[in-house]
Amino acid sequence: MTHDSSTLKPYKDANDGKKKQVADMFNNISHSYDFLNHFMSMGIDIIWRKKAINALKSIKPQLMLDVATGTGDFALESIKILNPKKIIGVDISQGMLDVAKKKIANKGLENQFEVQLGDSERLQFEDNTFDAVTVAFGVRNFENLEKGLSDIYRVLKPGGKAVILEFSNPKKFPIKQLYNFYFKYVTPTIGKFFSKDASAYEYLPESVAQFPDGQKFVAINKKAGFDQTIVRPQTFGICTIYIATK
Repeated sequence: MTHDSSTLKPYKDANDGKKKQVADMFNNISHSYDFLNHFMSMGIDIIWRKKAINALKSIKPQLMLDVATGTGDFALESIKILNPKKIIGVDISQGMLDVAKKKIANKGLENQFEVQLGDSERLQFEDNTFDAVTVAFGVRNFENLEKGLSDIYRVLKPGGKAVILEFSNPKKFPIKQLYNFYFKYVTPTIGKFFSKDASAYEYLPESVAQFPDGQKFVAINKKAGFDQTIVRPQTFGICTIYIATK
């Protein structure tokens, strides 16, 4: 059975495919996305990001790709920690990239960090191009997870690493119950208040609940070509760092 998450879409009444809807959703919430991200994870997402990036220190990547780069936070943190020669960020949402471009300009990093509008599942790069590929909170929005991961595998150099940071579903009492309550009721309410797009913040928790996390994700990664994936659950299993080597 392939895990095709294309059935879950942000706007249930609309007829567009998941990809178009995800792009529209992120365009709609781009102005408040950073604030809400930090607010809803109570700032812990910043620690998770650092830990994920630190997993690449050993290979000292010089050319990196940040898939579903969004507003560029993860790539900017990578520059701080790893200082690669170049990072290319790809995202499906122009609204999010516009926010990223402002940050890049403010920091004067145009030569080191470049963003492009593009589909995460059809990467416009040659095989064996990048030393490392990162995805932070983006893989669960892929229309076809296996296809997206196969493409990441394809553009990685042999010996290169993919680091994927994604929400997961805690299994233990009482974290599981608290987490479900927070994501189901608190998140959409806050999201609605700040971003005026209720559907987006109902979709986000649903997309986490449906995501094949842990060993299920490792199995899909294996199908995509990655023989070895290390799984590192963070903060009671709210989030997981996956480190896959080509």
